[in-house]
Amino acid sequence: MLFDFHGTLAQVEDPVRWVVEAAAACGRELERAKATILADRLVTAGRAGGPVPHRVPPHLAEHWADRDLYAHSHRAAYTGLAATVTTDVDGLPDALYERLLTTAGWLPYADAEPTLRTLHDAGIKVAVVSNIGFDIRPLFATWGLEALVDAYALSYEVGRTKPDPAIFVRACGMLGADPERTLMVGDSPADAGAVRAGLAALVLPAAEPGRPNGLTAALALAGCPA
Repeated sequence: MLFDFHGTLAQVEDPVRWVVEAAAACGRELERAKATILADRLVTAGRAGGPVPHRVPPHLAEHWADRDLYAHSHRAAYTGLAATVTTDVDGLPDALYERLLTTAGWLPYADAEPTLRTLHDAGIKVAVVSNIGFDIRPLFATWGLEALVDAYALSYEVGRTKPDPAIFVRACGMLGADPERTLMVGDSPADAGAVRAGLAALVLPAAEPGRPNGLTAALALAGCPA
């Protein structure tokens, strides 16, 4: 079975907390009202794990296009977008990005661990398939989920991004699984692109950070008790 990462197994932290903690790392304490305004502007500009920005400045266009294929472009795109927001906190764009690389910046969904554990105990192999520009394995290790995931097909390592069928085929190859007997679980049309590779797909709506995400529905399709 294949799972998407962001919006399926985990969600980015609350945007206001994201800004407050990043500012604190820069030696600044922000009042909540100011942090809320700043968070709204930063999310609109383009936050990793957030909505796609309405506009990408021309000088960032190449990095934006390559953000899920190269680690340096991922960082350059999102720190560059953050830098378009005026702030008096020195070093904030880099501090915001650094939170993304640690468990502090993410919350696993409440049903992620029990779902992955049930599949693992049933002998069903699992791969995480993600359009992303950095290594998420350390996050799973810190969350105690490392032993529950057999492989990672990360776009910046594979050189393909969802919905390209090649990334799903690669993930199946990592597991030694037949695509026609494999389910892709995600939260977006890009995840549903797995159908073009011969897989079945289950698309769930993303939930608020830390809450159940409906992942146990995948267990029924796998023939496992929830």
